[in-house]
Amino acid sequence: MKAFLAYTKKEAFELCRTGRLLLLLLIFLLFGIMNPAIAKLTPWLMDFLAEDLARSGMTIAQVSVDALTSWTQFHKNVPIALILFLVLISGTLTNECQDGTLLLLLTKGLPRRTVLIAKAAAGILLWSVCYWMCYGITWMYNAFFWDNRIVPNAAASALAIWLIGVWLVCALILMSSFAKSNTTVLAGVALLAGICYLAGLFPPVSEYLPTQLLSAGALINNAAAADFTKSAAAAGISSLLMLIAAVRIFDRRAL
Repeated sequence: MKAFLAYTKKEAFELCRTGRLLLLLLIFLLFGIMNPAIAKLTPWLMDFLAEDLARSGMTIAQVSVDALTSWTQFHKNVPIALILFLVLISGTLTNECQDGTLLLLLTKGLPRRTVLIAKAAAGILLWSVCYWMCYGITWMYNAFFWDNRIVPNAAASALAIWLIGVWLVCALILMSSFAKSNTTVLAGVALLAGICYLAGLFPPVSEYLPTQLLSAGALINNAAAADFTKSAAAAGISSLLMLIAAVRIFDRRAL
């Protein structure tokens, strides 16, 4: 346990030292502000363009926005933030393997599985902090400008997106357990997500795929939460299985 806590602290220090922590916090802060800002500015933008569009024979009806508009924007923007997050942490293991610092720690008695578990824990914790900060900022602005009570499933839909983020972090750790470069890690994660997405085009299996959680934005439009129960369970179980597989693979990897 001491080795795990020590290595986790080392991961936190590395995030701060390289500036990745600050960069990620700024990215998610920006997205959190941008969601209600875009919704708030939409009527003004439509009014600004109305005259030019009228000359082209197009008319714009009165545009009204509310908290639902902002939460819809949240679900459109958060996948982009998630991709940026994965890109920035993709070298969490491969960089240490390449520069030899990890080998030095392992020769001093640090268990390999402690390294994998600590990196997974750090990645999930970092994702949770960044994501829920973004969610909280959007929620506060929505409460200030409109009324969040008209979107009763906002928290449930956000929880589903958080879970797919955890699943992707675990997939990244799995790919890092045998890949030798950041590019290979990201390609492996993209391939896995792509296979799940394509499989989701077939209704009989779509409800059992973790990637179905990316459609959880439908919950804010009164979709049934039960529609995502199986995909949430699949994401949780497969995340655990990927971490177990990553530990087994990394234990046998030649460094």
